Amino acid sequence: MATALKQAARLNRDTSEPCSLPNSVPAHRPSNLWQTLRDDVRCVFSRDPAARNTLEVVTIYPGVHALVLHRIAHRLWRFGWRYMARLISFFARLVTDIDIHPGATIGQRFFIDHGCGVVIGETADIGDDVTLYHGVTLGGTSWNPGKRHPTLKSGVVVGAGAKILGPVTIGRNARIAANSVVIGDVSAEMTVVGIPGRMVLPKSDRRITAQGIDLDHHQMPDPVGKAISCLLERIDDLEKQIASLKKETPHASSSCTTCNDTCTEPAFAAELTL
Repeated sequence: MATALKQAARLNRDTSEPCSLPNSVPAHRPSNLWQTLRDDVRCVFSRDPAARNTLEVVTIYPGVHALVLHRIAHRLWRFGWRYMARLISFFARLVTDIDIHPGATIGQRFFIDHGCGVVIGETADIGDDVTLYHGVTLGGTSWNPGKRHPTLKSGVVVGAGAKILGPVTIGRNARIAANSVVIGDVSAEMTVVGIPGRMVLPKSDRRITAQGIDLDHHQMPDPVGKAISCLLERIDDLEKQIASLKKETPHASSSCTTCNDTCTEPAFAAELTL
């Protein structure tokens, strides 16, 4: 078993180039399993403001525990030790409530925040610097073998409770809002909200914190708020029109510009002054 683990640890995953998410993690590709796990732990500090020290992250973060076990299980899976890989994955789910199939391919510096209820299917392919929140499902929509789970490019953030279903592709640095259901491809650097998910916001319009964390993943469409906003804009426009009419309405006892006769107070003048 020890020999198998050593051989599995030497298997490196060939993934896309790393994301430019600002953190203290070096951008080079780790050469072994130990370095990969170190980077997984270090990236937590750039994405979770509550993380205080390495001991805390290593001992009480279920997302880190699940990822460590998956790194081992995935290498065993690729090496052909399928039952042992599934057994480790099963144990990880019991301990962390995070279900990651050992066949899923996960890039560097992957982070699952909180982690409760996360499900990642067998043919899911996740790039570098991806962040998932609790309740996320990367699921399939077919019982047929082959590619049936999502592909997440580097830098993607998936909000709490979001479901990404089928062999769809989520572009680099895209954001999936909380509780969204995505069943189609998403362009790079876009924000997706709603059920079914729709692209609404490019990266240039997002709200970024001082630590470089993108918080738009939690935003959901608010039809009531949008309707109120439209009404306020309409009221403002009508008030401007009324103000313009007030300026154009002649006062009583003033000369008419057309016939030089004395104008009378309009019947609706009192209403205009309200």
